[in-house]
Formats: sequence, structure tokens, C-alpha cells
Amino acid sequence: MTRQDTAVHVARVVRKYKTRDGESRESVSHLLRRSYREAGKIRHETLGNVSALPPPALEALRATLAGKTLVTAGDGLQITRSLPHGHVAAVVSMAKKLGFPELLGPPCRQRDIAFALIVARVVRPAPKLATTKWWSDTTLAVDLAIADASTDEVYGAMDWLGDRQETIQSTLARRHLAPTANPLGVAYFDLSSSWVEGTKNDLAARGYSRDKKRGKAQIEYGLLTDRLGRPVAIEVFPGNTADPTAFISIVDTIRTRFGLGRLVMVGDRGMITSARITALRKSGDLGWLTCLRAPQIAKLAEEGGPLQLSLFDEADLAEFSHPDYPGERLVACRNPLLAFDRARKRAELLAATEEAVAAIIVSVESSRLFSADKIGLKVGKVVNKYKMAKHFEIEITDTTLSITRRQASINEEAALDGIYVLHTTMGDNEVDSAGVVSAYKALSNTERDFRHIKVDDIDLRPIHHRLEARVRFHVFICMLAAYLVWHLREILAPLTFTDENLPVPQNPVAPAQRSKGASRKAALKKNRNGQEVRGFRELLNHLGTLTRNTMRTTTGTATASFDLLATPTPIQRQVFELIQASIPHRLM
Repeated sequence: MTRQDTAVHVARVVRKYKTRDGESRESVSHLLRRSYREAGKIRHETLGNVSALPPPALEALRATLAGKTLVTAGDGLQITRSLPHGHVAAVVSMAKKLGFPELLGPPCRQRDIAFALIVARVVRPAPKLATTKWWSDTTLAVDLAIADASTDEVYGAMDWLGDRQETIQSTLARRHLAPTANPLGVAYFDLSSSWVEGTKNDLAARGYSRDKKRGKAQIEYGLLTDRLGRPVAIEVFPGNTADPTAFISIVDTIRTRFGLGRLVMVGDRGMITSARITALRKSGDLGWLTCLRAPQIAKLAEEGGPLQLSLFDEADLAEFSHPDYPGERLVACRNPLLAFDRARKRAELLAATEEAVAAIIVSVESSRLFSADKIGLKVGKVVNKYKMAKHFEIEITDTTLSITRRQASINEEAALDGIYVLHTTMGDNEVDSAGVVSAYKALSNTERDFRHIKVDDIDLRPIHHRLEARVRFHVFICMLAAYLVWHLREILAPLTFTDENLPVPQNPVAPAQRSKGASRKAALKKNRNGQEVRGFRELLNHLGTLTRNTMRTTTGTATASFDLLATPTPIQRQVFELIQASIPHRLM
């Protein structure tokens, strides 16, 4: 018998017996035994009884005899690196579910860098150079093998992605605007702007700033979405581009690049003007849904016109037709709350105008201000500021100034408070009057996207790039990030303050209301399961605390390394359950 024939181990021996009272019991012993082979048979020799050892010592003895190496807690085990993992893992899991990597293009290093730029824009929006430093402190750079990506490579990846913009947007348009996914056949378009830092930019120009940044050059961009507000395409324009010009550009894109059938374009009254409608009539393949301007509404409300207050005696909306709008449906709506708000605002502006002019009258009467030209210049600044000139009769001489209200003009405008008129080519066999109103009010989803892109999530502004192509590609990356955010917000609604079940209003003209569940979440900061809810950005930050840790063990002269995920919190685990994905050990 040789040493190789011998094995020492701890055996667990259970003995069952009955007491004098007939009760069944058992005793457990832990015996240190030596097993060996003799004459072809296995023999056991008991070396001692170790039952008195505490359970941890027994397990340690058993593991040692089995050939495992044990180390003292805190000795021989190090965490050599701990990287935030959960937030990028959640975004990448969502992106994979949507087929995002394949959407971007064929596998290559440029695609990996571009994909990382989009994921980083969702998780931690920052300028490109700051992004490359940030992603090295997460598992994103390691798992996509881009930790060594240079600045030139990042810009090269942006160019690579930008060259594929038309193909990607065409795919998204077919996915979300084609008849199967879009039975009502509507598409939404709106325009926004962002200011530019620096003095050299090929697209920067001064124009109407939606960011209220006076004295700053800007760019403009138009966003095309489906009815739910899902981003589909985006186009960048010089900063002084008018809304109708941008609208015609996106219409041409839909016709020539996306290959879609008939669509109804939905936009506000500043976007789809009479001139643009004339152009759409000539095309014949695109319809429209928009709102009439105030002068057009006033014309319909003239004596003998079809728009009279009696239309709203029994309902808040009424449909009619008019020869000035051939082939169109006109749907008039009256919102009492909007009427009250406009009356209040007008009263405040009238009073503010009179108060400001009163100060000028005092100066004129005291001879501190004279000359009709100087007085007129001062008064003009006031009435232009409050935009109330149409409601005042102002008389100016070299030594006098008087102002009186035009009550008839005020009454005429007040009669139309809260009234707006939609006009559309959508047939009554496609949607009823209430459906027309609901379809138009869904334009608010596109406006919400701009808020997410500019403020809440993506932080598109300000623009730091100089070259026209890079500006366009930066905005495109932000749109793709917004596409991911849209889906993440939808699917993670149970864990955030997002309304999961928006109520369908019985009266489409009435202001939108949030559900009771959303109000309860806002008040209690918990969902219906009693779980704490967070803002979307706060939830991403919480996911970032799920780390991947590189562990190193040292026993004597031997070392070994392995990666270990931190134990996820219940909220972190549920995020991946909602995405319907397991928590990935590695991203790719």
C-alpha cells in the first residue's frame, strides 16, 4: 500500500435509534477517517472523532482535506479595481433588445466607439473629450475594448456614424411610421434651437432663441417623431432658419429618402403655414393637421361666419367646413380654462402698459421729456414690450401724451378667448372630430422630447463643435440617445415618477390629467408595490452603484484574479427584470 492509495477525509455518520419511550431520534458524528485500498477493496480507518469542533472549523477542515486552499478573512484577497457597471449594463441591455448595434452598422471598431458615445450620452452626457475619460472609469470602455481610443478615433467614429445617418433614419421611419405601426398615418415635426459656444461655427447664426440666450449665435434642428413621441429623424439647420423652411426640408426627406406612403404631417401654426399647405396640395401625397392663426379664426367668427359662440352651447368642440379651406375639415374647440388664463394675462398686460406709459406722461407734463419724436420712441419701447399697441389709442404731440383703451378691440379679442380651430385633410372615415383634437394635442410628446434632449437627459446644448458635419453628427448622436431614453423611460416607469397609465380624457379639449396612480407615486414617493421610486436620472445613478470588482487572491507564491459583481439591490434587480434581461457580467 502506497501513500497514493490513502485519502484522509471527514465523514458524517448518522445513527438512528429509538428511546425507551419509543421516540425516534438520531445522532450525528463527524469522524476523521483514512481510506485506503487493500486487496482490491476499500478500507476505512477512523483516526479520531472531531464532532466537538465548531461548524466553521469542521467546514475548514473538510475543505483543506479536499485540497482547497483557505485564506484568513482579509488576508490574501484584494479588490484591485471596482468599476461602475449597472447603469451602462442597463442601457446596453436595452439597446441590444432594440437591435441597436445592428442598426448602427456592421461590426467594427468605429461602431463600438460610436455605440459607446451614444450609451455615454444617456448615462452621463458630457463633451466628447470628457466622455473618453469618464468611460474608462466604467466597464463600458473595458468591455468594448475602446479604453485606448484616441481623440482622432472618436471623431472618426462620429464621421463614420454620420455617413450612415440616412440609412439609420430610414430604418427607424419604416419601423415606426409605416402603416403597420402607424395605422392613423400621422407624423409629428417641430423645431428647436441651441446656442453655440465660440466664434467659429459653419452653421451658427443669430435668430429666434428658444433658449432665451440673447446675444448668442445658435443652430436649429427639427425633430420628426411618431404619435407617441418616439424620435425617428432629426435635421440640423442654420440658426436663422424659419419654421416653414425647416418643415419643407423634412417633407422632402420623407418623400425622397424614407420611401413611405401617404402621411399626415402634424405641426403647430407657425410650422405649417398657408404657403406650406399650398406646396403640400401640389404634392398630393402628404396631408396635414395644424391650427389656424388668430386672424384666420377672427375671419371665420365675423358676423354671418360659421364660427359663432353658439356652437359651444352643448359641447366644447364643433366641426364645420368653409370655402376658403377646400377638401379640409375644420374642428373648432373652446377650452374654458384657456379662456380664463388668456383673459387674466391680457388684463395684466394692459395694466402693465398703462402703468409704464403713466410714468412717461409724468415726464412729459413736467417738461423733462418733450418733442414728439423722443416721446414716441419711449412709448414705442413700452407698447412693443407688452405687445398691446393694438388695444390702445395713443396721441402724441411735442408737449403732450395721452393713452386710452380701445375697448371694442379688446372685446373683439376677448370673444375668441380659449377658442382654437384645427384644420386637416384627415377624412371623417379615418378619425372623428374628437380624434382630430387628440391627434393634434399629441404634438406635446414631441415638445417633451425636446425637453429631454436639451435639459433633462441628453444635454445637447451648448454646441462646442465648429465644423458643420461634426455639429450635425453631434445632434444625430443625441437623437439616437433620446431614442434609447424614450424606451428606457417607458419600460422603467414602475420605478420612476413616470405616469404608467395616462387616463384617456372623455373630453379631448379638456387639459390633460395624470392618473391617480401617478399622483399617489408623487405624494408617497413609492409605487403600488411599496417600492421607493426615483427620478429617471436618479435611477441611473443608483444603477451605477452596482459595480464589477476585480479580485486577486494570493496564497503563498500563487496568485489568481477573477471578476465579481456586487450583489444587486432589489431595485437594481427589478430594472433588469423589466428590461427582460439578466444582469450581464460583461457588456459585449
